Amino acid sequence: MSLERQVRAKLAAKRNPEQEQECQQWIETVLGAKFPPGEAFEDVLKDGTVLCQLINKLKPGAVPKINTSGGQFKMMENITNFQAAIKAYGVPDIDVFQTVDLWEKKDIAQVVSTLFALGRETYRHAEWSGPYLGPKPADECKRDFSEEVLKAGQTVIGLQAGSNKGATQAGQNLGAGRKILLGK
Repeated sequence: MSLERQVRAKLAAKRNPEQEQECQQWIETVLGAKFPPGEAFEDVLKDGTVLCQLINKLKPGAVPKINTSGGQFKMMENITNFQAAIKAYGVPDIDVFQTVDLWEKKDIAQVVSTLFALGRETYRHAEWSGPYLGPKPADECKRDFSEEVLKAGQTVIGLQAGSNKGATQAGQNLGAGRKILLGK
């Protein structure tokens, strides 16, 4: 099997049809329109217009101009504009797919992962009332300890601090030592 075929098989194995279906349902609910029947998930998203419409629903005016015609570069520009808009919305850069992942269908699993990251980010925006995609991110769990509790904690030496009542592993020899053979 050629290397390219192995890479394609590995990327195809990363795809999760249930997550793709969940993303599709979320996008359809947010936009209020169904995907064209019989068209593959990645084919609907490929030109970037649906993605730009999605971010404009979440944050009106995020992508001021959506290209609907004009060739490949204009369609790829839609994807790039979507990526810039979701970064401005708060999606971490590490969660954003590369343009070729969608345009050339190289890594649709990463595109789905980006959509889930966008769905999680919607929880942090009070102006968005739903629907949401993915689990809600954890909130900060700030704890306030009294001075008495903090001082009591300073006297405890846990085993992870490196103290085990003076016992060390110095001098232990388990099994045969390492032998270096020269001349073979």
